[in-house]
Amino acid sequence: VQLQASGGGLVQAGGSLRLSCAASGRTFITSVMVWFRQAPGKEREFVAGISGSGKSTYYADSVKGRYTISRDYAKNTVYLRTNSLKTEETAVYYCAAARRESIYTTPREYDYWGQGTLVTVSS
Repeated sequence: VQLQASGGGLVQAGGSLRLSCAASGRTFITSVMVWFRQAPGKEREFVAGISGSGKSTYYADSVKGRYTISRDYAKNTVYLRTNSLKTEETAVYYCAAARRESIYTTPREYDYWGQGTLVTVSS
């Protein structure tokens, strides 16, 4: 699985962005897809995930109610809609995948990573 993340940019606090992660390979339909983010000087943290079947989603507490993860099997793409962005959410956002159904929240559980897309939230 190869992943290509896009959609980052500069946005004002309170604004929104939609991040995309395009996947190649036939195993997309059976792969759990997640988003992590990493701010300067901080560890990579889990943001949101969607199971291989698309039946389950899971969010970090800090983004619940503001972020939405979804996937389009026809386009082999996962999306992350980020609303009401905060300045402290400035980070590089990475998509990741693993060939299984279940969502885990630690980076070491994922074998495939996109290159990251930078989200900058200004005050």
